[in-house]
Amino acid sequence: MSEPDLIGLPDDPPSDVADDDFEYTRSVGQRLRAIRQAQGLSLAEVESRSEGRWSASAVGAYERGFRTLSLPRLRALAEFYRVPVAVLLGEPTPLAEPPERRKIVLDLEALGRIDPAAPIRRFVQSIIDARGDFNGKVLSLRHDDLKALCTLVGGDIPTGIAQLRSWGVMIDGPEIPNDPLRIV
Repeated sequence: MSEPDLIGLPDDPPSDVADDDFEYTRSVGQRLRAIRQAQGLSLAEVESRSEGRWSASAVGAYERGFRTLSLPRLRALAEFYRVPVAVLLGEPTPLAEPPERRKIVLDLEALGRIDPAAPIRRFVQSIIDARGDFNGKVLSLRHDDLKALCTLVGGDIPTGIAQLRSWGVMIDGPEIPNDPLRIV
């Protein structure tokens, strides 16, 4: 997370909120921010695209952990971002399936055109070098590679996959039942 993203994060929970509840609220907020940023949206763009349903100040407060989302609002915000609610909650996903279901295929040419993906390109190049796989068009990532790549992208596997899909560099990936982000 960059320095500006850390500004305004509360260090201590409000007096009426338990520490573990506060940490969970803050972690949901961090996932919200990661997904919004992965989709290349500013807070103002969220407000504009939602036609005012999600004000920039409210979304910013959710992201910083200053405000708690009700379940209906969390679901609606997940629908707005087109991600499963479980991604926002940080719940385990069906990605814990057999290893052959956990591979993703990246379009290396598309990845080369994404400016913010420079750290990802360096990581991918290290995999190519280690494997001696120089076809130059695509790269299949194993689960352990995917976990490391998602850390570079900004967090957990669902957030990383959402970022890769929003960049348009993922050719094929893990099956997630009813996944609204699935590219067909």
